[in-house]
Amino acid sequence: MVIKNLEKKFDTIVIGLGAMGSSTLYQLAKNKKSVLGIEQSNIPNSIGSSHGINRIIRLAYSEHPAYVPLLRRAYELWYDLEKVSNEKILYKTGSLDISEENHWVFSGSLSSCLEHKIPHKVLNSSEISKKFPAYNFPHNYKGLFQKDGGFLLSEKVIENYTKLAVAHKAKVSSNEKVINWEVNNGEVSVVTNKSIYKSNSLVITTGSWINKLVPELLNLAVPERQVLGWFKTKNDSKFKNNFPVFSCSVDEGRFYGFPIHEIEGFKIGKYNHLNEIANPDNQNTSLSKQDEHVLRSAISRYFPEANGKLLQYQTCMFTNTPDENFIIDQHPNFSQVFLAGGFSGHGFKFSSVVGEIISEMLINSKFPKELEFLRLSRFNLASKI
Repeated sequence: MVIKNLEKKFDTIVIGLGAMGSSTLYQLAKNKKSVLGIEQSNIPNSIGSSHGINRIIRLAYSEHPAYVPLLRRAYELWYDLEKVSNEKILYKTGSLDISEENHWVFSGSLSSCLEHKIPHKVLNSSEISKKFPAYNFPHNYKGLFQKDGGFLLSEKVIENYTKLAVAHKAKVSSNEKVINWEVNNGEVSVVTNKSIYKSNSLVITTGSWINKLVPELLNLAVPERQVLGWFKTKNDSKFKNNFPVFSCSVDEGRFYGFPIHEIEGFKIGKYNHLNEIANPDNQNTSLSKQDEHVLRSAISRYFPEANGKLLQYQTCMFTNTPDENFIIDQHPNFSQVFLAGGFSGHGFKFSSVVGEIISEMLINSKFPKELEFLRLSRFNLASKI
């Protein structure tokens, strides 16, 4: 899609219309800003970080208790999106965080629940298997169950945010690649393979491509190849009707998974899969025997009734920061440029609230105090706010 009849200059240009970018575009357009969104591929697409039907959402957050207030707001905004789009997007299945008791996956989840007074249940391995028969964890493992966990339909999120942004008069151009951007005398210029656009401000939410447009992030937002698999089960009902989303840390690594939804098969992935640093412009989308073995290593021990035929797989991209926390900030050298990236495989669930945060930062020129831990200053890259 190529846009026509452009305004001479926009209030803001958003580069990258995945989860974060489409949400930001919608929030800015809803606030009556003149905005242009540019996406190098289709909307949505299968080359970034948000394809493959769904992404997990968890309120009991093992990574860091500071994310919980963001999650609570994210849930509110997901309900709002369902209302305004008139489409089901959030499915609550409950969530399980499973590991040995002293490992951060379980202990961090428990700490977040206690600190933020989140209703939860602690289950031992036999209680997990009794309540959810598809699960089969060793006796020394514990799980934290939280009823509000579930999954989001990831491609539908992007589709709906983009449609709503356009309904609020945003301009959108897909299959247009940004080559360069610069700031001169306070004005932003964005050069693509099709045109040159001007704006007062710029938002860069390009996922695994962010360090190509912001070289300062070269070692701070590192792309990584990820593999997801869907496996045939012996009894689909065990993996469909009574199966919480999960995150677990076991001897074989840290894994995550979903109940059967929309397509056949139990879906599972391993965080940081084979630890492959990747070039997003030259992605390896094939499946090796090692890729499949990595996923089966967990299935065979902990979900043995799903160790059937590999029905399908997809590759996608993580973008990892050194501390695995996000980057949300202004550019270290240009106050007109806002960055959201490095979501390290756990960011999608926050995309509703990240769009709101970026929009408010841009409009009000204020950075939320509760997000200081996500700023570039932690890497000795100080922004202008």
